[in-house]
Amino acid sequence: MASAMTLEQYMHSSIQNNRPQCLPFELANDKMLEINLGIPGSTGELLEFVWIKLGSMVACRGEVSFKREGIMEHGFSNMLKKSLTEEGVTLTKASAKSRAQVYVADEGKLVTIVKLQGDSLVINGNDLLAFEPSISHKITMMKKMSSIVAGGLYNVKLSGHGYVAFLSHGKPIALVVGPDQPTVYTDPQATVAWSGELTPDFKTDMQFKTFLGRGSGESFQMKFDGQKGRGFVLVQPFEELPPPPPQVVSDDIQPAEVRKTEETPAMDAVRRSVSNSFEDTKSLLEGAANTDDEYDMAST
Repeated sequence: MASAMTLEQYMHSSIQNNRPQCLPFELANDKMLEINLGIPGSTGELLEFVWIKLGSMVACRGEVSFKREGIMEHGFSNMLKKSLTEEGVTLTKASAKSRAQVYVADEGKLVTIVKLQGDSLVINGNDLLAFEPSISHKITMMKKMSSIVAGGLYNVKLSGHGYVAFLSHGKPIALVVGPDQPTVYTDPQATVAWSGELTPDFKTDMQFKTFLGRGSGESFQMKFDGQKGRGFVLVQPFEELPPPPPQVVSDDIQPAEVRKTEETPAMDAVRRSVSNSFEDTKSLLEGAANTDDEYDMAST
């Protein structure tokens, strides 16, 4: 059993001040990222600012300013996708005119740092923590209804040269995808990231029991076919639900009262899809209460 430390010993083991800052992105610990501004970045130019996840800053040393990204900061396409889905990656620009350190974290999740060298990586939108300005990012929308139901509408494709930091619940595993490998299937809520060269499909395995609350719990899966590309998929040991939509408080009601969240286009699409599925299977519902037969809903 480890013995207790004195306060001085604890401070000496935890203090950050005297640790040399050599790289733009370093781990302060396994759940906190240290960003070093005012030193050469990955491209050799002075790193004057970085993009971080909104609300992720927990501390900083030095004079650092924070500014939420503008509506057109990263192009019309990204702005339009955020508007249509009412989702997206909301970023903050952390900048400094001299040497400074910014510490970022999110919900105690594990932080992983990777360095892109002309390649690309697709990350679940909620798991993107920070990236250098030399990295370009593009919001990629999931096109199939199953992706809306399973885990959200958007991911982020990052490309270029520089450091990227992302989050995960626990240490993820990497599954290899390629022509000589079996097809990889993953739970969308546990899928953190994948190679930019891969384009996942969605497998829907909805059955009659699913609508009666007796489904397997694995009705939606991401499919990575090695015949369509080579790369890897990162999967965390946790199934993470998408973040709930923000609640809106009206000025003309008491602060404790919260208005009902308005239905988003994605929610409306899911409601219509489920409603249509039930209408299409109305004949199956009649007289099926006493049976355990399974019906394939994929074609509907």
